[in-house]
Amino acid sequence: MSKIKEYTNGEVTIVWEPVKCIHSGICAKGLPQVFQPRVRPWININAAETDVLINQVKACPSGALSFYMNDEKDKSAEVLETKVEVLENGPLLVYGTLKITHKDGHEEVKNRTTAFCRCGQSDNKPYCDGTHVKEDFKG
Repeated sequence: MSKIKEYTNGEVTIVWEPVKCIHSGICAKGLPQVFQPRVRPWININAAETDVLINQVKACPSGALSFYMNDEKDKSAEVLETKVEVLENGPLLVYGTLKITHKDGHEEVKNRTTAFCRCGQSDNKPYCDGTHVKEDFKG
């Protein structure tokens, strides 16, 4: 089982689930002073204001990054309006709260952003694992 790491600035806590990460780099490109993959610890949470951190975390296509406000009693994810975005040469991003039923019948709830495979080569179907880059997927 993969470790889950938390980084807090006292107001907000960013949660990182490495096993979900597809290494799209959206976090590092969008907020490079905070998300620094070559540095340890790789998240410098004090390098940006809380609202800026939250907005960048919400852009994570895999759901590997999430957050909760430290003063909230209920730290479950908020329900968001559903929105679908097709990334050029990449995954299908679905923003919002989804209930997913897998082919074996087990169900799970995904919050915020979920990246679904479009190239058909993911080893983590139906989710994107970044294989489209290696396979030079166009679409």
